[in-house]
Amino acid sequence: MKLNKKDGISWVQFVGILVLSWMMQSGVVRGLTTSCFASTQPAPIIKIPYLSEIDHPLTSAEKLLQSPTSQLVQITGVKANPTDKGVEIILQTAFGQQLQVTNRSTGNNFIVDVSGGQLRLPSGDTYTFRSDKPLAGITEITAQNINANTVRVTVVGEKALPTVELFDDNTGLVFAVASTATVTQPQQPSQTPQANQTQPTQPSTGDEPIELVVTGEQDGYRVPDASTATRTDTPLRDIPQSIQVVPQQILKDQQVIQASEALRNVSGVQRTTPAGNSAEIYLIRGFNQSVNLRDGFRDTDQKFVETANLERIEVLKGPASVLYGNVDPGGVINFVTKQPLRDPFYALGVQAGSFGLVRPTLDLSGPLNSERTLLYRLNAVYQHGGDFRDFDQEVERFSISPVLSWKINDRTTLTLEFEHLYEKRPLDRGVVAIGRGIADIPYDRVLGERDDNFSRTDDRVGYRLEHNLSEDWKLRSRFRFSASDARYRGVDPSRLNEQTGELSRNWGDTPVNLKNYVLQNDLVGKFSTGRVKHTLLFGIDLLRTTNNIEYHVAPAPSINIFNPVYGTVPRPNQDQLPTVFAINNETNSFGIFLQDQVTVTDNLKLLLGGRFDLVDQKSTSDQQDDAFTPRVGIVYQPIQLISLYASFSQSFLPNSGNRVDGSLLPPQRGTQYEAGVKGEFLDNRLTATLAAYEITKSNVATTDPNNTNFVIPVGEQRSRGIELDVAGSILTGWNIIASYAYTDAKITQTNTIGQLGNQLNNVPFNSASLWTTYELQTKSLQGLGFGLGLFYVGDRQGDLANDFKLGSYLRTDASIFYRRNNLRLGLNFKNLFNVNYIEASQTRNFVTPGAPFTVQGTISWEF
Repeated sequence: MKLNKKDGISWVQFVGILVLSWMMQSGVVRGLTTSCFASTQPAPIIKIPYLSEIDHPLTSAEKLLQSPTSQLVQITGVKANPTDKGVEIILQTAFGQQLQVTNRSTGNNFIVDVSGGQLRLPSGDTYTFRSDKPLAGITEITAQNINANTVRVTVVGEKALPTVELFDDNTGLVFAVASTATVTQPQQPSQTPQANQTQPTQPSTGDEPIELVVTGEQDGYRVPDASTATRTDTPLRDIPQSIQVVPQQILKDQQVIQASEALRNVSGVQRTTPAGNSAEIYLIRGFNQSVNLRDGFRDTDQKFVETANLERIEVLKGPASVLYGNVDPGGVINFVTKQPLRDPFYALGVQAGSFGLVRPTLDLSGPLNSERTLLYRLNAVYQHGGDFRDFDQEVERFSISPVLSWKINDRTTLTLEFEHLYEKRPLDRGVVAIGRGIADIPYDRVLGERDDNFSRTDDRVGYRLEHNLSEDWKLRSRFRFSASDARYRGVDPSRLNEQTGELSRNWGDTPVNLKNYVLQNDLVGKFSTGRVKHTLLFGIDLLRTTNNIEYHVAPAPSINIFNPVYGTVPRPNQDQLPTVFAINNETNSFGIFLQDQVTVTDNLKLLLGGRFDLVDQKSTSDQQDDAFTPRVGIVYQPIQLISLYASFSQSFLPNSGNRVDGSLLPPQRGTQYEAGVKGEFLDNRLTATLAAYEITKSNVATTDPNNTNFVIPVGEQRSRGIELDVAGSILTGWNIIASYAYTDAKITQTNTIGQLGNQLNNVPFNSASLWTTYELQTKSLQGLGFGLGLFYVGDRQGDLANDFKLGSYLRTDASIFYRRNNLRLGLNFKNLFNVNYIEASQTRNFVTPGAPFTVQGTISWEF
């Protein structure tokens, strides 16, 4: 059993916000000079002293008098994973720091006290872990807080004190606990005692031991569980579907500013057209993904996601309609935000780099009262610059996101959230294709005008209310409202004369207003039917989305792509451009779902779920759809570290367009079959997922050959592939995340002449990634580390007609960093060899080049 510690505002306005936030904090929190930072540097092997007497748990009054130590480590969860020798218990931490361990025994209890840490759920609740009868002769193993800075782990023997051997090895501190079911002759230690070895408390009494390993590892690349796939905290090894997580440590190590940089690490995920440098839209397993999730909420606005307040990114592969309603069959991306902490935490950072990038960040958290029932978190970021394209116009971006969590009583917690974002950036359609390739022009050349721009203001507000009906049943209610006002002002390419290089263009001025209302209510409970255990989820979702768009378009002067001349005529105002057409959409949907996670035996698990949706769309015409979407999966674990799984799932997505008789099209449907294997290696430090799948997307709208003004639902697209994802730690200080995907995505039915059998655009047959870091462990160089990244994307088709290609590329990244106490310094080199490559394309005239060689540095302090 292992216990691991893992896991356009002006500068004046921005500085004012920082000062105001600091003043608010200093008024309610004492002792700001006390450091609460926990170093992410792996701790050395822990030495074990004995205590001669037992420390009894403190009373509630005594707990209130305790104050947390300056080096308190938050243990945010406890997970129990079976091993071939017993049970592996992992204490998950947000930081890495040495924990002090003491042991003693009384009666049949062997006790280990871990000082300098506290068990805390993300909501701030105290948490007690209990495992009943994990091994023959062992009644229970528990982990609980006994005072403000100590966690107690207790191993209880059924009839006698468990035999415990304590020794150090290269993994850390090992406790070997033997079963007391039978009594045998004393067992000799299997190795020569080291100088710091503590002898057994009594002779060993037979059978296979449980191993408890306590290490001082930093936040790792391995994430043992996630909530996106089931809406419950479930070990990844028990989910019969591929789900990958990009944790906080990778976001830091790669200095991620845009989410697409982090998602390069995940197999089967590719960036598609960025909508003129205004959004990040992805392909998952070959299919366009039109809906993001944010903390499990549907978020149909796909603009650039702010990463400063992200805790991690979870990617669920394949249909997810059973939990999230009308979504694409390729999968969903869930952006999980940072939540309040129980102990004071302060972080300041600045990133700076190529193309004028300057990006200061602020992250504050802690309690607002002495009882720690009222917690807050405040993230703020400002960005200037960072765009490599060939104009002087810069990116301006500001975001602030406060969160307040109130523990109303022992059973009820209310969390209030708000997020505001403003940005303005160049509107840029990229370069163009000529023949079957890309035009031979510099990749930083802009074919629009110097003042083309995109701007938006986003606001989100919501609540999360959780109430524990009992120890096993919980009610959850969540609501979020989001509003986005955006404006696109640019010159869009129209038609290219490939002989002369003359590109015709149109003025465009398009305001967009989007509002989104989401209400989620669900009930989660655990119960048993005989020896079969169940985790039941029943929920109801309500969604309303309104989308208002006005297209103002008029002819603009052409430009020669080989010899561009800008500003030949002034840009017209919006009222000088005719309104070509306007779109006013409203979508209302209601969904009800039921899911049961069934543990038939310890090594056989089932996942059963179904959902019924009603969707009403109102635009130029009304459309009502209903759909039932099931999911069935099975996981079999022949040994504790290997999971074999298979699943069937479906999705649906409302269609658009009308038949010639005016009738509406049925919704698009997606069906996936997936099978795979998940494994844990190197003493559970490294995890891997190998998956094979087939997805069929039907009812795709295609042009009616008898009347091209209408469509018919006869199109079909199919994607088959194999994916491999690996993440974790190879050795102490050596982390790795790697992926490979083979994707064959093609059109299998269509009315469009010449497209049958064509490959879907922007989908490479082969793609792979590797990112690894190593941090030196020697005392004189401790904290110094290096990183290397390789990102490969194969040839892709540029459009559905398959009449031009995007070439393959291999991008190399590198980093050097230094961590010491509260300070972190980092220098990242992206596209180290300055490779010219194309990121994605939408049409022949909308082709997005990738960034050249870029240097990005960071300095941050955490207290």
